[in-house]
Amino acid sequence: MTDMQRCEIRPGHLVEWTLHPTTVETAMSLPDDSRPPAYVQESHVRTARSARQNGMFVATWLGTAFDIPGQVDLDVLQDALRAWTLRHETLRSGFRWIGDDMRRFTLDADAVMLHREDIGDFPDAQKLAQYLQDRFDIAADALTWPNFIFTAVVRDDSASVYMAFDHSNVDAYSIQHIPAEIHELYAALLEGRAVDTAPVASYVDFCATERTDADQIDDTHAIVARWRDFVAQCDGKLPNFPVDLGLDPEGPLPTQKFMHEMLVDDADAAAFEAYCRRYGGSMVGILAATGLLVREISGQTVYRTIVPFHTRAKSQWSDSVGWYVGNAPVEIPVAQATDFDSALEMVRAALRANRPLSRMPLARVLRLLGSDFRPTSPDLYSIVSFVDARGIPGSERWQDLKVYGLARASYGDQVCAWATRLHEGLQFACRYPDTDIAYKNMRLYVEGLRELIVSVARQDSTVRA
Repeated sequence: MTDMQRCEIRPGHLVEWTLHPTTVETAMSLPDDSRPPAYVQESHVRTARSARQNGMFVATWLGTAFDIPGQVDLDVLQDALRAWTLRHETLRSGFRWIGDDMRRFTLDADAVMLHREDIGDFPDAQKLAQYLQDRFDIAADALTWPNFIFTAVVRDDSASVYMAFDHSNVDAYSIQHIPAEIHELYAALLEGRAVDTAPVASYVDFCATERTDADQIDDTHAIVARWRDFVAQCDGKLPNFPVDLGLDPEGPLPTQKFMHEMLVDDADAAAFEAYCRRYGGSMVGILAATGLLVREISGQTVYRTIVPFHTRAKSQWSDSVGWYVGNAPVEIPVAQATDFDSALEMVRAALRANRPLSRMPLARVLRLLGSDFRPTSPDLYSIVSFVDARGIPGSERWQDLKVYGLARASYGDQVCAWATRLHEGLQFACRYPDTDIAYKNMRLYVEGLRELIVSVARQDSTVRA
């Protein structure tokens, strides 16, 4: 994961693809689709609308970047992009407002056409990066449809593809799978091989099923009670990253900065993983390390956080593009940790106890909490996420093909951190409020995390406690 300024953008000739105006016109006259938005989609779009009504444009897109080596045939690439789009129904589906209700509409596959536009030469990489970021802010906006865009920066010896989607359509898992899928489609079409055009399982169907299940609970449900207790411990909100971020409670929503670096190489990442395996693996290790570090940096006695888990419980959803993420509340009494092993044990117990809560959409729970939940920001909570990307098709070539997941840091008072296990090692990225104090404390955290991982990996007797 990184941002547009750190994904090795190089000069070239820019072209872009959006849905054809005829396709968009057809969509505008479609009847309602009876399948409702997922709770996470509705919450996301409503939050964006509320921020916009208050005069704030908060960009929320995710994207992917990757190279295609050799001289690229743009007509074939366009066919590959269209074939890929047709596989994923969520990209043919959008929302309209009827009063205060969000209603879905969905295009038939045969109505989807892409429109290619020649934008021009960009000899300056920095100006190209800024242009793409600004373009994606508009084209992949939560409050418009279509809300995605495909681009390619073409050179004689290669092309770099950049794709952006509003978060309502994708999660990190989705965007990490895109490069290999596009590569395979492009290669097949270029070689005249048959292309599998059958759609994969639809996120739109998943949304309807998940929402039906979520609507079965009320405010007396045990899951809601557990969240109510957690929110009460956080003063009616959801937890921020528990270090001083230099925020002004009365000030405007701050701009954000991005941080991106390799924490450790493959050998140290593998040794850390092996050490943590009996407690559940690297994810448990990262959370345990984080709890100990925030205790050290800010004196926290209990580390409270939101842990994201994927909701692709059935294999049918494994190839589907969508926002398949649930959240669980976790409390770690780090004041009681005597060493790293005891922190690992606490995290393992907390995750085992609370992971089932992630199957219920958080937005549904928060709605049922009513006035017990009192958010003060459109950035509802912080996360520390861990993903092992080594099993994703094509990931062994990511470095050579300059593959990146893209996240947009615009405005927000929370910290979102991603630790990603790659073949080359363990990579860290985060977006955080752009204040001097936040930068200082996030650097303390990142350096402490690296030091602890290396110490554990090399079985140093000075493992931090």
